[in-house]
Amino acid sequence: MRGPEVAITIRPEAPGDEDTIFALTEAAFKEMPFSDGDEQHLVNRLRADGDLTLSLVAEDETRIVGHIAFSPVTIADGSKDWYGLGPVSVWPEQHHRGIGGALIKRGIADMRDRGAKGIILLGSNIYYPRFGFAHHPQLTYPGPPPEYFQALLLDGELPSGEVTYAPAFSA
Repeated sequence: MRGPEVAITIRPEAPGDEDTIFALTEAAFKEMPFSDGDEQHLVNRLRADGDLTLSLVAEDETRIVGHIAFSPVTIADGSKDWYGLGPVSVWPEQHHRGIGGALIKRGIADMRDRGAKGIILLGSNIYYPRFGFAHHPQLTYPGPPPEYFQALLLDGELPSGEVTYAPAFSA
């Protein structure tokens, strides 16, 4: 059930946001059955490695209420300018209020403006298609059920091959 939408402002992460993003991501994934409980550390590792290509926060009138991260990926066929979306986090009490969707839409637009050719993610095959993501059998990621591995083509042709996330994902 959707709650009322909340008025938010979306901006790039700024120095000093790190602790709030950590706590927010930890809370957002705490009760998720598919989580390994490491998402908050993942964002810090991406940042430390210089692989946090885009990091956006959503703020309401009082605090940061959501966060989204994008990082580079490697595709076996050598395609360039592809990125992974995730994690995307919203405080649990703010779920179903449009915050995550707003972050995803803004993130896709910003990545397009930066010249990204496409975005991949591992996530719900019910939720993410509304943003244009779909499973494409020629793009693979070993492990999880294939239908949860999805891509959004922004420019050019869809690549082919196994996708590898930034090193922080396997740390």
